[in-house]
Amino acid sequence: MTGTAQAETERTGAADAVASTPAPDAALVTLTMDGAVAVATMRYAPHNFLNMELLDALVAAARGAVAQGARAMVVRSGLRNFCAGADVRLFESSQRGEAPTGDLTTLLSTFDELPIPILASVNGVCIGGGLELALACDLIVAAESAKIGSIEASVGLNPLMGGIQRVTQRAGAARAKEMALLGRRYDAATMARWNIINWVVPDEQLVDVTATIAQELAHGPTVAHASTKALVSHAVEHGVRATDEAMHELQRDIWRSEDLKIGLASLQAEGPGAARFEGR
Repeated sequence: MTGTAQAETERTGAADAVASTPAPDAALVTLTMDGAVAVATMRYAPHNFLNMELLDALVAAARGAVAQGARAMVVRSGLRNFCAGADVRLFESSQRGEAPTGDLTTLLSTFDELPIPILASVNGVCIGGGLELALACDLIVAAESAKIGSIEASVGLNPLMGGIQRVTQRAGAARAKEMALLGRRYDAATMARWNIINWVVPDEQLVDVTATIAQELAHGPTVAHASTKALVSHAVEHGVRATDEAMHELQRDIWRSEDLKIGLASLQAEGPGAARFEGR
């Protein structure tokens, strides 16, 4: 979870959300609300290098999004690069032959258990811990000029924040080994072809496409979306048969939701695709 980055300047011209409230550490992450979408923007100059402070700020932003009633969340960068890896200070303990202090997996469990979809919007360099941060999200959209990879081998490491196992889930064992062993950077189109990211868009369309997808997620059946996340996570951890057995419990909240009542009534009156869900 480490990286290097090219010289960079703050990205300009990106549209900010309408209403803004600072996350607990506004110097690292700001949390804005665009309707029902929470937008967590990293502004840790110069490269959004990951350290415990930035990870804690992202966790706080995720929890703050739910507290503010968000029905979807975007994780993005307010700088030229999404995230160029880890802050080297994170590895000071390695001089004593010890792993980094602090729990690097809290963000993973927080994002996985968050009851709303999370969309990573990737621009510029997204390597090492930056890729692992994106992989912790549910969906990934990337600008076509983005450079993405697990480059930890270049400093004698391998991914420390779940990158190997998540690439294995998305792209298979051979690709996970290739990326971790060779430590190369790849273009976004390659990452999409390998099923590691979901969409590639022209750079100038990243903000608009991200907003469109996020709004679609936020206006969907929020209770059902939470169940979907839980089912996928259960299947990844326990397998299909065990998830079949757990499915009734993991879908229980759907049957009590107002969105299901709205969806069924809309289906009967207007056909599929016309429901206006309320997120409850």
